[in-house]
Amino acid sequence: MIITGKTLNRRWMLRGMGAAIGLPFLDAMVPAMASAASQGKPPLRAAWVYVPNGVIMSDFTPPKDGPLTTFPRILKPVERHKDDLLVLSNLTQNYGRALLDGPGDHGRAAANYLTGVHVYKTAGADIKLSVSVDQMAAKQVGAQTKLPSLEIGMDDGRQAGNCDSGYSCAYTNNLAWRSETQPLPAISDPRGIFERLFGAHTSETPAARARRLQMKQSIIDLVTDDTKKLQTNLGTTDKRKLDEYLYSVREIEKSIQRAEKENADVDPKMDKPYGVPADFGDYFRLMADMVAVAFQADLTRIVTMMVGREGSQRTYREIGIADSHHNLTHHQNDASMIDKVAQINTYHVDLFAQFVDRMKASKEGTATVLDNSMLMYGGGLSDGNGHTHHHLPLLVAGRAGGAFKPGRHITYRKETPLNNYYVTLLGHMGMNTEHFGDSTGKLDGLSI
Repeated sequence: MIITGKTLNRRWMLRGMGAAIGLPFLDAMVPAMASAASQGKPPLRAAWVYVPNGVIMSDFTPPKDGPLTTFPRILKPVERHKDDLLVLSNLTQNYGRALLDGPGDHGRAAANYLTGVHVYKTAGADIKLSVSVDQMAAKQVGAQTKLPSLEIGMDDGRQAGNCDSGYSCAYTNNLAWRSETQPLPAISDPRGIFERLFGAHTSETPAARARRLQMKQSIIDLVTDDTKKLQTNLGTTDKRKLDEYLYSVREIEKSIQRAEKENADVDPKMDKPYGVPADFGDYFRLMADMVAVAFQADLTRIVTMMVGREGSQRTYREIGIADSHHNLTHHQNDASMIDKVAQINTYHVDLFAQFVDRMKASKEGTATVLDNSMLMYGGGLSDGNGHTHHHLPLLVAGRAGGAFKPGRHITYRKETPLNNYYVTLLGHMGMNTEHFGDSTGKLDGLSI
């Protein structure tokens, strides 16, 4: 344990038998005699929750600008978070459009969403994009955390072949790009995410890890000795915070174990990873819980979470919809199909609202983890039937450490680049860039 005087080092971790668990923000991390100005701020985080195939925008867009008072059907689930939310209308990703390249809007929508550039059309190995905004932020702050960034997916993640009208599957299935030619494939197995965050420490051999998993030994049990040592130096409030945090980690671990047990007899030829819960809602909540814990313990500050790949054919039987998502979005103005798409859209927003609940419940000094975050929810298509890339569905939850003033709906001038928001975000992450994609400057109005 590294303690200076009575101050706990913010970077200290619980360690033992190959596990390494970061700590949430504790009172013991603030110098007893420090002034408010010298205490420093909790870290700022950024996350993107991406939903595919477009949204029924008439049921998504609030009726007027200004304070969020009326919530349309799809946004009803986040109404309880109205004071922590910005709804941004009329933002566009122009390079998601065909621009003489023909069909393939799903491939362009995902690939262009965080890179902001025109997508080079190919189904071969000669893919070409640009560094995505999340990876630019990760290069700025990633060295300060265990993981520079975390990429999560909840759908089939093939990286080769033709997935949409001549566009490589690498375009359709990835949001994060480390370089022009190197996407960062998302992890869809909850066990894989958990082990990246808390296991597979350098001192743990593959054999030891396999033995631990076979014995169902908890990560929490491996750091018991270190936990006991730490608790002797904590006050009552910090002990409670630590107990609540470790309880959350253990509950996540138990959820993964339950899913693995339920799927033990699954045909290995199935696309679904071994530890994925059968219910999609449970799957999302499990992944979102791990993101919340990772942010709380400052294991990473940058996350992309792809709820579904573009063109996803997922069905949502848990809400009574057996039709595939993508097929429904080609509704040709059929009222019953539009209603089903709106139900799926509402379901996704409800799951995002639960993620916000979790982030808001994690205290961090006098604020919450949500207050010190920028959680962006949306997608690269607005109307899935028309494959449109303007007036995108976009929510931002959190206060960016005090830089954003939420609780409002802002309608921008038509064709305002979404990349203007990314220039603003990078500035708050400490990277003062003047240009990203087709940006024309920073996005005004977020802090008014």
